[in-house]
Amino acid sequence: MLSRTADHLFWMARYTERAENTARMLDVRVQYSLMPQSALAAQQGWRTMLGVSELERQFDAKYSALTQKEVIDFMVRDPDNPSSIASCLAGARENARAVRGTLTTEVWETENTTWIELQQHLRNRTFEHQPGQFLEWVKHRSHLSRGVTLGTMFQDGAFNFIRLGTFLERADNTARILDVKFRFLDSDAIKAGPQGEFYYLAALLRSVSAFETYRKVYRDAITPARVAALLILEEKMPRSLVACMAAVVSNLREIRNDVSYDTEELAGNLYDQLRHAVIDDILEEGLHDFLTVFLASIEQVGNGISSDFLVPAAAEDDA
Repeated sequence: MLSRTADHLFWMARYTERAENTARMLDVRVQYSLMPQSALAAQQGWRTMLGVSELERQFDAKYSALTQKEVIDFMVRDPDNPSSIASCLAGARENARAVRGTLTTEVWETENTTWIELQQHLRNRTFEHQPGQFLEWVKHRSHLSRGVTLGTMFQDGAFNFIRLGTFLERADNTARILDVKFRFLDSDAIKAGPQGEFYYLAALLRSVSAFETYRKVYRDAITPARVAALLILEEKMPRSLVACMAAVVSNLREIRNDVSYDTEELAGNLYDQLRHAVIDDILEEGLHDFLTVFLASIEQVGNGISSDFLVPAAAEDDA
């Protein structure tokens, strides 16, 4: 497969997944904002959410006040924010358009329809008047894109690059959501007592579609340690870190080439570490430190994939 085609497929999937995960982070914050809390705690919550995407400085340079309305506007429609939902869905559509002949008609039409419907939502400002409804729409369109890909694409190299983009982005975002939400839990929700902690952890689980799964696995009270274990170490949980890395490793194996050994080894080692990890050891080490190392490793894997298979950035700039 041409590296340029692989690049478009990989980034089409990453942008679609990133839009969904941005919606998930916003959704959990909107839900928690409905709980009784001080104005300072609410502002800290929104700032922490910007921090997980490393967008605090960019936001502060453009907006004079940090409020729920401004953060949602910035994360949903701001064209100057490359991680906004609008920017991600536009990027997914443009990458899909570039390789339209490689995709099935159903996959292309799904990506294109998502972009068209987004314009209507932006004109109506659904994200402002009914943020929950809009964010659910974003998640639904991402689910639809994945389902159509699984149901209609021939499972060759093109399919593998799409799946690689999906799971690499998902691993990055699950780690970021866990990191920011657990740090904020320490500073805010615990002050609200056991009831506040329960609602916060329940909202966190729902943000990654894991609330029902948690109940099925543990059938007991929701605790921070069990939430962390489910979202890091449970291979049967689709958005867990270990499940994402299992998918990255298997798809890399399918597309290996003469120069991809080091990237495969890096991804395989990361997967093995997660498979044999114990949640008590992770928490004793410090969840934030563990996730920081994981995110750095994921970035290395992504850089390796780009170097081994995709179009170098310089080549894109010259095109």
